[in-house]
Amino acid sequence: MHLLPLRRHAAASALAAAAAAVLGLLSPPGAAAAQAATRTLEYHGLRMSVPASWPIVDLTANPRTCVRFDAHAVYLGHPSAAQSCPADLVGRSEALLAEPLDGTTATATAAGPGTSVAAAGTATYIPAANAPLGERRFAVPSAGVVLTATFGSGAESTADAILRSVQLTSAAPAARATTPAAITPAAASGTQPGTYLGRGFDPCTAPSSGTMSTWYSSSPYHAIGVYIGGADRSCSQPNLTASWVATVTSYGWHLFPLYVGSQAPCLAGFYNISYDPSTAYNEGVNEANDAANQASALGLPGNSTVYNDMEAYDNSNASCSTGVLNYISGWTAQLHARGYLSGEYSSASSGITDLVRQVGRGVYALPDQIDYAWWNGVADTNGGSYIPSGDWSNHQRIHQYHGGANETYGGITINVDGDYLDVAAAGSPPPPPPPPAVSWVNTFQNAPVYASPYSPAQTGTLNAGNNYVYCKVWGPVVGNASAYNHWWLYTDPDSGPAGQYVSAYYLSKWGNDQALDINGNAIANCATTPQPAAKYWVDMFANATVYNTPWQNTITGTLYSGTDYVYCKQWGNMVGNSTSYNHWWLLTDPDIGSARQYVSAYYLSRWGNDQALDNSGQTIPDC
Repeated sequence: MHLLPLRRHAAASALAAAAAAVLGLLSPPGAAAAQAATRTLEYHGLRMSVPASWPIVDLTANPRTCVRFDAHAVYLGHPSAAQSCPADLVGRSEALLAEPLDGTTATATAAGPGTSVAAAGTATYIPAANAPLGERRFAVPSAGVVLTATFGSGAESTADAILRSVQLTSAAPAARATTPAAITPAAASGTQPGTYLGRGFDPCTAPSSGTMSTWYSSSPYHAIGVYIGGADRSCSQPNLTASWVATVTSYGWHLFPLYVGSQAPCLAGFYNISYDPSTAYNEGVNEANDAANQASALGLPGNSTVYNDMEAYDNSNASCSTGVLNYISGWTAQLHARGYLSGEYSSASSGITDLVRQVGRGVYALPDQIDYAWWNGVADTNGGSYIPSGDWSNHQRIHQYHGGANETYGGITINVDGDYLDVAAAGSPPPPPPPPAVSWVNTFQNAPVYASPYSPAQTGTLNAGNNYVYCKVWGPVVGNASAYNHWWLYTDPDSGPAGQYVSAYYLSKWGNDQALDINGNAIANCATTPQPAAKYWVDMFANATVYNTPWQNTITGTLYSGTDYVYCKQWGNMVGNSTSYNHWWLLTDPDIGSARQYVSAYYLSRWGNDQALDNSGQTIPDC
């Protein structure tokens, strides 16, 4: 994981150098390669066409090579248990890994869900219906080979073309099993990450069990992040099996499983979430199902937390944030339905900030735990100004406090991101909430939006036309004496951050103090109602009538004389006479009548005409 979503291609020269070790395995490219930009590769009884520009790496001759799927390459053999990978790789490109079926991790890959298996005596590729996003896996038992072809968004045709070109040669072994044997996963030692307070690390590829044993006894770490799947996972995982999980957890390691799924709609170069809220929600559901399947195959028990990896994105783009929030909502709801807890990794300043804005609003299903990247170098779970102390405060945080760095313990060096965990084993996940419902409305002009109905500062704009809203809350009135509305609608504006409020005054139809969708159906009430930020104390010289608007539509109660509090002020009808008057109206909770009503500032015991100050002389803010 890393803070900034940058693809890394620094290994290209290393791949090119390693390619020299395997050129003897290639038949000459010849005229066909020049015409089609491919060359013929023979390996282990198979012949196939691969792009001529891709370096070809013999992993037996180059065991420390990182088998990475974010850059073009052909890898032959098993990824080494000691491969050296940068910690911060993310994303997918087109690449090919060819491995022997010899009882290693490749055998489990060939037996896994989503793998196409050729019929006995053939190498005919038929795509699997449930192939994971971003890769194709093809087992050819008659040659004793399994192929993994990865691809970036929209580039699956390259992977399919390679796999469809596969043929058996006379060098294919004479006898092979027709179908790889199914693998029964071992079980981890308890839910993961369980209860743990202390340091952890996350490398791009899981280290060998021997390395894990050495680091457990010689490093400050007893927790590790492991990348269990996702279309934008970059590194191969030769060690990451159910047996490895059972072994390392028996040593005492705590695992936090990471899934690098689709990224924010506005983040280029990745598989992307849809901008459409409903589609994004369903994408979260689908990828949660895949994550739950991967977790189960690794022997991770129910009630373990699976963390979605959402790289940093532009959260000033409201539509982008909306897609992410709906995806996370679907992800969380479906993981709960599958018996797992939901975690979310992102940059503290982007994805985590978007989640913090939603706490208590009841619109989206929020994750049970957060894993935030804030590279301040401090090993703790203080979220600073990004995360209020009361949010995810019950042992629900992981802090990634530094990015990729080489660290050596027991003579073994790994490139790691540094983490600090304060997590606790939890009970069964709550039942999934329904998907967030939206109501469609039409607004007659571009409308300002605010973080709260009581916020004085505009945060963005909802453009005129058809828009969706989630729910409504009662707040300060907007309008004039003949056309007004107290309802505020929770929405995702066209500019500014997601999850803001717009006045129902801007609806193109219906009447005063109505909040209906375009079909005349009532918009649902929000689960929580924002409250004014502060109270301002004032003295009133007489009992004063209060009204539902500053334009004196209806008397609704009385505010007694003496010291009272008000929230904010709004300009309205004048009260008074030619020598003593005031146009300001103060939002307050009267002594008689409903809360959130308006009283004229004319009744203030001090100050002058058209002034609205509290007892200390401070200006009361605008509503």
